[in-house]
Amino acid sequence: MILILKTGASEDQVAHVIARVEELGMRAHLSRGTYRTIVGIIGDENRIREEPLRAIPGVAEVVPVLPPYKLASLDAHPEPSVVDVSGVKIGGGNLGMIAGPCSVEDEDRMFRIARSVRDAGANLFRGGAYKPRTSPYAFQGLGEDGLKLLRDVGDRFGMPVVTEVTDVRCVDLVARYADMIQIGARNMQNFVLLTEVGRTNRPVLLKRGMSATVTDLLMSAEYVLSQGNPNVVLCERGVKGFDPATRNLFDVSAVPLVQTLSHLPIIVDPSHATGRPDLIPACALAGVAAGADGVHIEVHDCPEVAKSDGPQALLPDQYRELAAKIRQMAELLGKTISPLPQALT
Repeated sequence: MILILKTGASEDQVAHVIARVEELGMRAHLSRGTYRTIVGIIGDENRIREEPLRAIPGVAEVVPVLPPYKLASLDAHPEPSVVDVSGVKIGGGNLGMIAGPCSVEDEDRMFRIARSVRDAGANLFRGGAYKPRTSPYAFQGLGEDGLKLLRDVGDRFGMPVVTEVTDVRCVDLVARYADMIQIGARNMQNFVLLTEVGRTNRPVLLKRGMSATVTDLLMSAEYVLSQGNPNVVLCERGVKGFDPATRNLFDVSAVPLVQTLSHLPIIVDPSHATGRPDLIPACALAGVAAGADGVHIEVHDCPEVAKSDGPQALLPDQYRELAAKIRQMAELLGKTISPLPQALT
């Protein structure tokens, strides 16, 4: 950690800063420049916090040398992590192909969609049993009945299932049915929820908040990791932009950026990022080309009757065509779409 002192800091203030650092059990290294005086702190940064250091008279800025997300950083784990979702691997050259409708709906439709995306190459099936909606009058999901149906679909087609938890009171219930628990964008900084999900043994899909920085995303992952759950997959799903032409701004640069900072896998969600089926294929391929460890795409066989987010869903034939292109790109990049974990029925 480095303390940058204020311009014109007095000798007494400099001496006091050094003394205070030493009182904290650290060593201080003084460096005087033409315009700035810097005090380097040598020792375990985990033993001190930034906030009290800023209050020392004469200190202008505190610059950590290590990132605040200790467990999510490359310093903690230099090699890329591989997250195993009931046999499907994500990360380390393995691509997760998550596909399915926004919401869990009727059984026949769920079976049709699951069969189509599985046959196209998807290896994880998604569907929301609990839906965080802007309007309290919009469809909120089928709850536990939706979870049961999602589990039946997963078992029937041999696909691990991904679903969102929106309430800390439902964590154990969702973990009972899901192979992977999703934390949506609206809950990315719901720290109580993150903590409870971290205490489960389920892999976690953590979506970037709509106005969150990459550091914010990694700090949220840290909450899960700090509870002993190492299986976190990050998801770039777009951030708020100023142009209404797309639902959000697809930040494809977040993919390689995260990979310079963290060992955690990161996938892309072009469905929520763009909100436009005509843009989803190009953005999905761009994400994979940028190094993403998978794609998360909404698919529905009749978007006009979908319970939620129908306008941004691909049709099954469109998904099949895109999945074939992703498979070709994966081969070009030396990556593998992780196969389904068991014989299909």
